Amino acid sequence: MNKKSRKNVWRSELNDLIRGTCGGFLFGTPLLYTMEVWWIGSLAKPQLIMTAIALMFIGVFLLNKTEGFRKRKRRKRPYEAVIDTVEAIAIGLACSSFVLFILQELTIETPLKEALGKVIFESVPFTLGVALANQFLGDTEGDNNAKAESKKLKSELSATLADLGATVIGATVIAFNIAPTDEIPMLAATISPLWQLAIIATSLIISYGIVFQAGFSDQQKRREQKGIFQRPSGETIISYLISLLAAAIMLWFFQKLTLSDPWTMWLDHTLMLGLPATIGGAAGRLAI
Repeated sequence: MNKKSRKNVWRSELNDLIRGTCGGFLFGTPLLYTMEVWWIGSLAKPQLIMTAIALMFIGVFLLNKTEGFRKRKRRKRPYEAVIDTVEAIAIGLACSSFVLFILQELTIETPLKEALGKVIFESVPFTLGVALANQFLGDTEGDNNAKAESKKLKSELSATLADLGATVIGATVIAFNIAPTDEIPMLAATISPLWQLAIIATSLIISYGIVFQAGFSDQQKRREQKGIFQRPSGETIISYLISLLAAAIMLWFFQKLTLSDPWTMWLDHTLMLGLPATIGGAAGRLAI
């Protein structure tokens, strides 16, 4: 294998991992904000944890036999499906651990048994999202070609408004069920300014990865779209700000924030809900 071929293989593998990770975030984020799952995981006995792992492996294996998270099509031999299943579970465990750490539900002081239970129980929906990455947000190149032709007739302002509208809709779909819960104020009370910056960076990176890197849709067409903020970096930042605005409005709507609350409270609550809202906003932009 020459140097160029090896480079293409590594690039393809990296894109597959990014696609699986983004699929996990899209599918598993709501449960990452559910305290009942944290409690169940922290109190789970070893037998229940092993059962959860076994059921997760079986479910993901069956999904990988049909589609999986890899973009390239190949015959699903049993050993290949097993390898993909192990990779999907590893992605789910790593990413759910990372998000729980960002949310400060896992710290250095967390007992190993409690941390293990939380991570494994939270990783179940996340891992299913990895395995379903191509199925619920597959490559729709044919549809995108038709959409691209249609968008040529639109003005830059119309294209921008369409993306912003899709961001609001997607953010609302994902975050609306999380906004009224007690998890947001509980999590917001634990974060420091440094963690707020980490949440902002995580939100931007995930949003960029879903729309421009994961290969869920025709990314080249996405990059060539006309609009006021349609460059990848500019679109990601503006969409993040729109998602934060949508998150703040939802928190106000459910009376989790009021106009008399200090701005710091608005900031930490909005940033906390802004992570799932941003993920939903990215998914919304893929749908148009």
